[in-house]
Amino acid sequence: MRKLNPQYVEAVSALVNRCPYFRLLSMSIRDIGIGYSLLDIDVQNKHLQPFEAVHGGVFASIIDSAAFWAVFPEADENVGMTTVDLKVNYLAPAQGGKLIARGRRIKLGKTLALGEAEVINQDNTILAHGTSTLMILRNLEGSLKHSLPPKFIEEE
Repeated sequence: MRKLNPQYVEAVSALVNRCPYFRLLSMSIRDIGIGYSLLDIDVQNKHLQPFEAVHGGVFASIIDSAAFWAVFPEADENVGMTTVDLKVNYLAPAQGGKLIARGRRIKLGKTLALGEAEVINQDNTILAHGTSTLMILRNLEGSLKHSLPPKFIEEE
């Protein structure tokens, strides 16, 4: 049985956390594993819409990312993914503090996957929930080949 390589988790998390979009939103992967993810954003002025609440696009982005990173670690080594559908329910506003997104894999198939995420604040209030359908892209050249360690190790 294969197991996620901890060195891969560390390397891919560092790579993703440095990517331009994550830096734009000040979003960070805190933990990923088979079937789950944990991401966060420290709310800043740049995340607010004119009425001083966090913009819905920020919630959509962290939900999409948390759902993706809950599914991706279980996918085969040379596989990429892209979102084909995103459904977000906005449940409560946020004006500051931290957005914490907990992602969960619902299903990983051969061509499609489904993940979900909920966003909470530091008081554990649920602010948003969403699901993301992901298309699996096989033999994707250039997908995360940034000198990453092997994704899986054989479990002894």
